[in-house]
Formats: sequence, C-alpha cells, structure tokens
Amino acid sequence: MTAPADAQRRGAFSRIAFAVYVALTAYASLYPLEGWREHAASPFEYLFAAWPPRYVSRFDMAVNVLGYVPFGWLCAAALYPRVRGAAGFVVAALAGAALSILLEAGQTYLPTRDASNLDVACNAAGAALGALVAWLFLPWTLEHGPLRRLRNAVFLRGTEVDLGLVLIALWLFVQLNPATLLFGAGSLRDLFAVPEGRARPVEFFVLVETLTAAANVVAVGLLLSCLAAREAPVRALFLALVAGALAIKAGAFALLMRADSVLGWLTPGAQLGLVCGLALGLAALSLPRTAQLAAAAVLLMAGTVVVNLAPPNPYLAATFKVWQQGHFLNFNGLTRVVSAAWPYAALGYLIYLAARRPREPVR
Repeated sequence: MTAPADAQRRGAFSRIAFAVYVALTAYASLYPLEGWREHAASPFEYLFAAWPPRYVSRFDMAVNVLGYVPFGWLCAAALYPRVRGAAGFVVAALAGAALSILLEAGQTYLPTRDASNLDVACNAAGAALGALVAWLFLPWTLEHGPLRRLRNAVFLRGTEVDLGLVLIALWLFVQLNPATLLFGAGSLRDLFAVPEGRARPVEFFVLVETLTAAANVVAVGLLLSCLAAREAPVRALFLALVAGALAIKAGAFALLMRADSVLGWLTPGAQLGLVCGLALGLAALSLPRTAQLAAAAVLLMAGTVVVNLAPPNPYLAATFKVWQQGHFLNFNGLTRVVSAAWPYAALGYLIYLAARRPREPVR
C-alpha cells in the first residue's frame, strides 16, 4: 500500500466520526427543532449583546466548553495528514468557532432557545483546547499509539469497517438514555399518537424487557464479530463491549437521576435478557459470517418491533419525566433521536456488508 493510500485509510474513521459529531452537535444545539419564528433583527445581533450576560451558569459554561473539545480533536484528525501542526490547530479552532456562531444564530429563530455570545466563547475555547491536544498528540495517536495498534490488530481494514465502528460507538452512546429499555432502540412512538392500550400484568413487561435486551445484545455482538479480524479474540471483545455498555447505563442513571438509582435499570426482565443474550451471543459467534449477518439483521428488527408494539412501561415513563427536567433537556433530545435511528442505520449497514465480499477468510 502506498503512503498516500495508507494515510487516506487512516483518516477514514476520523472523517466519519467528525461528520457524525457535527450532525449531533447541530441537533443538540437546535433541539427541539420546532416553533421556528421570524424576526426583523439580524440573527447575529446576539454577538454584540452585553458582556457578560446577566444570567451565567457555571454548569452551562462547562458543558459548552467540554462539548466542543471532541470537535476540535476530530476536526484536526479529519484534516490529518493533509493539514497538520499549527495549521491544523488554526483550522480546527476556527471551524469550531464558526459552527458555534452559526448554530447560535439558528437558535434566535427558536422560542425555547437563547443565543449567547458567552456560549460562542465557551464553544470556541473548547474547540481550541481539543485542537491543541490534537496538535500535540495526534501524530503519535494515529501513527504509533495504542489505539492505532489495537485497530489494526483486532479489526478488519477498510472504510466500511470504520463506519461499523462508528455505529458501535453510537450504540454505546444510546445507553446514556436512562428512559429506554436495556439495549432497546428504534422506538418511533414520539412520531405517532400511540394509544395507551389496556393495562398489562407485570409478567408482560418482564417478557418485553427480556426479548428486547436479549435480541439487541446478540445482534450487536454479531455486528462486532463481522468487523473483527480472523485472529481477534471475538468473545472477549463481545464481553468487553457489553460490560462497557452496562457501565455507561449505570453511570447515566447515577448522573442524570439519583445516586441510589445506579442499578435502577437492572429490572428482572433486563437481568434475564442480559443472561440469555450473553449465552446466545457467545454461541452465535461460532456461526459463519453470512449467517451472522442474517441473524444480526433479524434480531435487530425483532427487538425494534417489540419496542414499538409493546405498551409504554409505567416505570420508564416515570423515569423519563424526572430525567427530562433541568440542564439535560437538550441531551435528552439528542440521545432519543440517536436511539430512534440507530437500528435502522445498523440494518442498512448489515445489508451493505452482506452485499460485499469479506476481505479475510471467515472464522
């Protein structure tokens, strides 16, 4: 492989991740994307408002800074190696500031959002910080770092595999939503007026949670297996992925709900589904690649159907009402939209993989 081709392959994951992050940032900044209004003033008038604003929250400032740190890093990584060093830092920092200015201007058309020059300053600072870290450590990370070695040793090569890894990262991100069933995704209830339906016994919700958790954990495990190299420890990777997802779920409950709710999501149905999913998933990893792709697609859609047809769980409804309050409203909307779209994007990706010839012999 020539040097330019190798550099282009190395940057594929960064470019995909950067594009996804920009889309998620735009959605979170403009959430709830309704009630658009017109006004005579310039949408950029907020830039010249009094400094500092009357109402300043340290929490909001921290969130605005931290939210753009990954932007700065990913932007610099997407530009690498064509643009690197000081030039990469400047471009990434300016891109973060420009995106923030545009998104804040868009917020002036939303009645529930307030554009702020302080938010722009915090966003620009976060992007600059991320770009600075990239300037110092990006070449080592992409060329010789442990993540680079892990990527090459464990997973197949190719842009399509990088896209799959981004999908798995988004699946982990979905677990930050404490108002969904364990590993449940694809709910379109918010788009339709779904009737409540008759009351159901507790056993029914246990069954729904079991089927949802088991189907999705097996499907994600098979997707991971289809991305892994032949000699990779697939079962260990599968267990590590599930453990990471559970840790994220528990952390989300602890941060967004209450400290005593760290394991509030681990209901009897979730426990049974987790055990069944792990057992079935470990066994299914021995299937040929074609069978893995087919089984993953079927299980993914089965879990999505269950999530959409099952009546609302009263416990989750109460949880969602509590979590929706406060500073996490926009984050709530972001996790919900990613959760709703993820299984359909994953299904399209599985179909794409099935249509391509595998790059390495199947296990």
